[in-house]
Amino acid sequence: MLFVEANGANIPALGLGTRELRGRACARVVEQALRLGYRHLDTAQIYENERDVGEGIRASGVRRDSIFLTTKIWTNHFAPNDLERSAKESLFKLRFPEVDLLLLHWPNPHVPLAETLGALAHAKELGLTRHIGVSNFTVALIEEAVVLSRAPLVCDQVEYHPYLDQSKVRSACAQHGLAMVAYSPIANGGIKNDETLARIGKAHGKTRAQVCLRWVVQQNVVALPRAARIEWLSENINIFDFELSDEEMDQIFALADPNGRLTDYSFAPKWD
Repeated sequence: MLFVEANGANIPALGLGTRELRGRACARVVEQALRLGYRHLDTAQIYENERDVGEGIRASGVRRDSIFLTTKIWTNHFAPNDLERSAKESLFKLRFPEVDLLLLHWPNPHVPLAETLGALAHAKELGLTRHIGVSNFTVALIEEAVVLSRAPLVCDQVEYHPYLDQSKVRSACAQHGLAMVAYSPIANGGIKNDETLARIGKAHGKTRAQVCLRWVVQQNVVALPRAARIEWLSENINIFDFELSDEEMDQIFALADPNGRLTDYSFAPKWD
C-alpha cells in the first residue's frame, strides 16, 4: 500500500468510501475490506452509518491503530459548541475514542470559517481526532482556511475522476502541503463504457476501474472508491502491481469534460 504524507499525516493512498452503505451490509463490506488489506475507511455523519462502520472494524479483527479512519462533520453543526458535541456524538456511534481525520464536509457561508476552524482545532486539542481537514473546498477557500486554522490542515476531499479537471485544487493542495483526497474516483461507475480506459487496461491486464484508480494514486492523490460487493473490493485494491506510462496518464487527463462534475448541490461553493 502506498501512503500520501501531508502535514504530519500518513494517509493510505487507497481507501473505502462508505456513502450509501448502511446497516449490516455496510458492516460486512467494511469487515471484508479490512480482511482484504484495506487500511483506510471514510464515513460521515450525513451517511448515517458511523455505527455500522465501527461494527465492521471490530468484526474484522484488525487492530484499530493500523486503520486510518475518517469522518466528516455536517454543515449544520459548524457553530463551535455544536461542532465539539457533534464530533463526540460521532465517536460514540463509532465506539472509538478518536478518529484519525475529522473533516468539515462542505463549506458553510452562514458560520464564520474562523469560528468553525477554531472549533475543529479544539477538537484535535481535546484528542477527538489526530488530524483535521476540509472537504469540497475551492482554491479560494483552501487559501482562507490555511491562514485561519491554528492547527495544520491535512487534506481537501473533493470529487475527482478522469472526467473532472481538478488541477487547480490539486495545485493549491500541493502548495500548502495538503493531500487531495478523491471521492467518486471512478465517476460513480460512469467509466464502465470508456474505450480509452478499456484499451489502456487491456495493455496491462487490468479493468477500467483499476486503470482509473491507478491514474488517481499515481498523481499522489488518495482514492476513495465505494464498493458494495466483495469482487469490487478485490478489484479496486489490486492496483499496486502496475504503472501507467506518461503517455497513458495524458490520454486519461484528456478525458476531462467541462460538464464532468457529478456532485453539485444548491449549497455548493462556486467551483474552480
